[in-house]
Formats: sequence, structure tokens, C-alpha cells
Amino acid sequence: MVKKLQEDMLKLGVCYYPEHWPEELWEEDFKRMKELGFTYVRVGEFAWTIFEPEEGTFSFDLFDRAVAKAHEYGLKVFMGTPTATPPAWLTHKYPEVLNVSQDGISYQHGARRHYNYNSETYKRLSSIIVTEMAKHYKDNPAIAGWQIDNELNCEIDAFYSEADHTAFREWAKKKYKTLDKLNQTWGTVFWNQTYTSWDQVYLTRKTVPNSPNPHHMLDEKRFISDSAISFAKLQADILRLHAPNQWVTTNGMFKHLDNHKMTNELLDFYAYDSYPNFGRVIEDDSEKPLRDRKWSWNLSIVRSISPNFAIFEQQSGPGGWVTRLEQPSPKPGQLRLWTYQSIAHGADIVMYFRWRTATKGTEIYWHGINDYHNLPNRRVNEVEQVSKEIHQIGEKVAGSSYKAEVALVTSYDNEWDGEFDKWVGPYAAKSNDLWIKAFQYNHVPADAVYLRNETTIDELKKYKALVYPHAAIVTKQQADLFREYVNQGGKIIFGCRSGYKDETGQTYMKAFPGYLADLVGVTVEEFTRVAPYEEIPRINFKGENELEANDFNEVLHPQYDVDVISTYTNTHFEGKPALVKRTHGAGTSYYFGGVFNLKLASLLIDELQLNNYKDQFDLPEKIELAIRSKVGNDYVFLLNYADTTQKIVVKRKMRDAITGNIISNKVTMQPFDVLVLEED
Repeated sequence: MVKKLQEDMLKLGVCYYPEHWPEELWEEDFKRMKELGFTYVRVGEFAWTIFEPEEGTFSFDLFDRAVAKAHEYGLKVFMGTPTATPPAWLTHKYPEVLNVSQDGISYQHGARRHYNYNSETYKRLSSIIVTEMAKHYKDNPAIAGWQIDNELNCEIDAFYSEADHTAFREWAKKKYKTLDKLNQTWGTVFWNQTYTSWDQVYLTRKTVPNSPNPHHMLDEKRFISDSAISFAKLQADILRLHAPNQWVTTNGMFKHLDNHKMTNELLDFYAYDSYPNFGRVIEDDSEKPLRDRKWSWNLSIVRSISPNFAIFEQQSGPGGWVTRLEQPSPKPGQLRLWTYQSIAHGADIVMYFRWRTATKGTEIYWHGINDYHNLPNRRVNEVEQVSKEIHQIGEKVAGSSYKAEVALVTSYDNEWDGEFDKWVGPYAAKSNDLWIKAFQYNHVPADAVYLRNETTIDELKKYKALVYPHAAIVTKQQADLFREYVNQGGKIIFGCRSGYKDETGQTYMKAFPGYLADLVGVTVEEFTRVAPYEEIPRINFKGENELEANDFNEVLHPQYDVDVISTYTNTHFEGKPALVKRTHGAGTSYYFGGVFNLKLASLLIDELQLNNYKDQFDLPEKIELAIRSKVGNDYVFLLNYADTTQKIVVKRKMRDAITGNIISNKVTMQPFDVLVLEED
């Protein structure tokens, strides 16, 4: 069952920390929040010591007063469980709760997320504080719901405490039952790694050379995910028991965590923290970098977890800690643009981080809507503008579904395996980025699909095309699913290094691409990684466009009737197939024996006829097109990521849903401008 947020209006809110501010500021703060049109305020996620100043002693006075004051102004509260930052009394008395590096060094109190999920002591103390909070606030009319912890696996996504090693051993026992099965799955016969007693089984540890068993590593990531989900379940079960009428969710989206499983099993919907400003400052020398626009894809992944979701932290100002990367201030219009970016991709609640910039601590440079001094500023004005605008479109758009005919496919197994496997992981990352750019710059709305054991043909059939660039791990079950998808009329694209591994990360003793061979109609005759000092292989596309085939090359050998779309035009592969197409049932499969580039991805978009909106709009590359649909009504979001004006053409009359004005023919969009269009 897919979990999603269900709101009847688009709603705004803000993160607030009453414990940071003198109480005399609260009333004015909440009053101004209400005047800005906010509905929600998020509190409490770092306040364990406020709630439990010493072990077994609980105090709710401060937050009771803050929640009551928020309620007085008609605001609803999301309460965070405070387990992301254990109190000093806890870590001092119970040092076994601390996380430990792979080198065996304990992380100490003084920052955040320094605990481990598997400490029985930490789980016991966490369950106590969550229980006390749930019982206290279960009937409070101001509390809309709960956020479990904060950003699970943020800051650190690997855990090596003694409790983690012990829990991993039990996890492995439960999964494999016997050491023979574990040894077989991990391939421990290689380099004489065979285990003869369960006491010998640990999480990965430093090796010489530092290259742990890759199949062990893959299971380690699965274990970390299961540990985080188990910790979240501990809290979710308590909240469901004591506060059954309040929402339960969590926020983030970080590595080594199966957010789909966690949401489906535990949550009412998923929440994300969106910081597109990172995209402006992270070094990126790739072709046509997306910058802040890259966050549209992050939001697409969130949408694959919850089709309608909440943003619990929306970037509202320049960002940075005292210890790390500082970000520039959003330019005029960017705060508004980023809000609509979230809404366009499925957010029905957007809460800004934060109300006012902290005056103390590590995040004194992570700015909120208001500056330290609380005086008027441009960011507040932009939020006020957005608030007024979404009152015009909020009822229309809330609950609508993002509309896409193509999906980029991945799986947690392939992502986690690819972190360690340098023969496929970097290729997948590169091709994914280039396909995302191709979709964005060709104005093709796209979804993310995470392939799971539970994935059905009906989930895939809604897409005209699927792109799975480098599907190293492909099981027979998955290959059969793809075959049925194509038989029923779907189109699917694979790239090199596909289908050669099983779910353990071991390779099949099959011709590449394994169980996909009959679907794509070829096997791999030979392959090579492109050396940096050698001539770059090139391919043609339908005998016309010549493209570089960087990074990796497979020479394809047709086994069935296929159309050879591209051949190599130089090197010792000259004349050999590089890209093929095969009709299978009512659909089509494509296999490219290389790593995708932007030009090839764009040509394949044309080949598959995915850019269906060319008959409605002429749009420059700087404009993103996104569509949300509801009861047959489409709402077209046009987002300008450029700091210059952009000329667009709307080929038929449409109505601006924000202003009510009729839009047609040539239109000039201002820097960082947004249009939301509907049929006239």
C-alpha cells in the first residue's frame, strides 16, 4: 500500500525552536506566522533535555506553553521525538549508546546523531521518552502529528559499536540459518575467509588491503537499513498505541536506508528536507550542470516513496555551519521558485527552515526566514507572496498526482552494491545524472521507480518507457517482470554492465547480460574499460549522428532478430554493434553497450517520442516543465531557473492559475519566475 499525505489545500508552515528564544518573543512570532498564512509549525526534535532534564524526571512546561500559544493563533504543531540528540546525562552514564567508527573510535557527545540504533540501553531510554511524550500530548488539540527522530542516517550512515556487531550477527543468523549458507552467499571460499563459528562474524572491519568482502559489504548496508527501520518502528509503535489519532512520519532521505520499506510499514506519509542551495555551491564541472534544479530529481525520488508528501525543511536563506561549506543567499525570486519546485513535484505541505536564524551553536550561519534581528527582509516578503498565491491554487492542486510517461529505474541493491563496485557504480551515477539532465532539458516529466520484490506489472504499465541504465543486479524474477512489461507494449532501455549479478552481488555464470539476454536479443562478445590515454571509441546513431562512447564499451553479438541502431566507427570494434533495438511482443527493448551521454539520451527521447509537450509549448532549456493532474485537469508548472528573462511560447490559450490571466503566444518569464497554467 502506497502511503501519501492527504490534504485538501496546499499549506505552509515553519520550523521553530521555542527553547532557543526568550518566552516574550513567542507571542509575536506565532502572531506573525499566522499573518503570513502558515498552518503548521514543527518543534521539539532536539529538546530531549528540556523534556527529561535528568533520568526519569519529565518536564513538559516549556513546550506546553509554546504549543498552547501556537494553538491560540490557530497553528497546528508537528512534534518531533528528540532521539537525534541524546542528553549529556545519558551519554555520560551510558557510554555504550555511542556510535563507533570502523576503526573502533567512539564518537563523543557535543554534536548530533552520535548514538547507535542497536544499543539496548538507547532503545530502552528512547522508548521511555517517546512514551511519556505520546501519553502527554495524545489529546492535545494543537498536535497534528509526530516526526520520529530527525533525518535518520544523516551525518553518519555506518555503525560499528559492539551492539551493532552483536545485532548484525543475530541478523545474519536469522537470515541465513546456517554458516554454510552464509559462507556460500558471501563467497568466503575466496581468500580463505570461511567462517566456522558465528562468533567470528562481525560487520566489516579494516582489512589489508582495505578491501572488505563485497558481498559482506552489501549485506552490511541491508543490515544498517533494517536497524534504522527497527529504531523507527520502536517509536512508531509507541505513537500508534498512545496517540492513534495523530499523524506519524519522519523526514530526510539519506543513504543506507530503504525509505520505501520504512514508509510502507510504519508511516502515514513521508517528509523530505529540501535544500536546493547545495546545488549552487557543490563543485560540478560536468556538461550543463543542473545546480539547484537537481533537487527536482531528489523530489521525484521522494514522490516514489509518497506520491503526495510534506517538506519539513524548505530552504529559506543562505546556509552553512561554522565548520563547513557556506552557501550564498537566495537571489530575488529563488525562495519562491524553490517552494514551487517542491509543490510541482508533489509536496502538499511546505514548512520553511527556519523561522529565525539561530544566534548560538553550530548553525548560526544556517539562515531562516527572519534574520537575528527580526527586522523586515526580502525573504519574508517572498514567503508572504507565496502564501497569498497558494491560496489561489491550493484547493485545485492539493491531492493531485504528478504526471509522467517515463521512469528512471533503480534499486537499493544496485545503489548499495555500486558504492563499492567501481566497475559499475560510477557508471550508474554518471548515466543517471545524464538521463535526468536529458529529461529536464527536453521538458520530459519523469518519475523514479525503485524496483522491489513487491513491484507489479501494473505499477510499471502506467509508463510508456523505462530507463534502467546499468542494472548490474537483475534477478530472474525481475527479468521476467521486464519481459512482461515489454510484451504488453512497454519500451525499456538498458546500458552496459546490466544483468550480470545476482542479489548477493556475485556474478552469474551466464553470458552477459544474464537473464536479460533474450529480452534485448544480444549477448556481449567482449568488453573493455576505456583507458584515459587511448583513442576514444565512437559510435554512430542511425548512420547520422556520431557520438563519443566514453568510459566503457561492450561489443554486442545478436542472438535474435534485432535492429542495430549504432555501430562503433573506430578502434578495433569498428563496424560492431553498440546499440540495438528488439521488438518483443507489443513492445520494444533497447540495449546500449556503453555509458550514456546527454546527446545519446536526448536522441533516444526522440526515438521513443517522449517529448509530447512540444505541441503545446516552445520552451528554452532553462525552463522546467512539471505537471500535476487531478480529475482530468492538468496543472502545468513552468519554473525558470535562470537569472535572466526567458522567452516561451504557449501554443494555445491557457489560464494562469495564480493570477487568472489568459496566457498565449509569446510570453516573457522573469528571472526565477513561476507560472502555473490550466486549461482556459
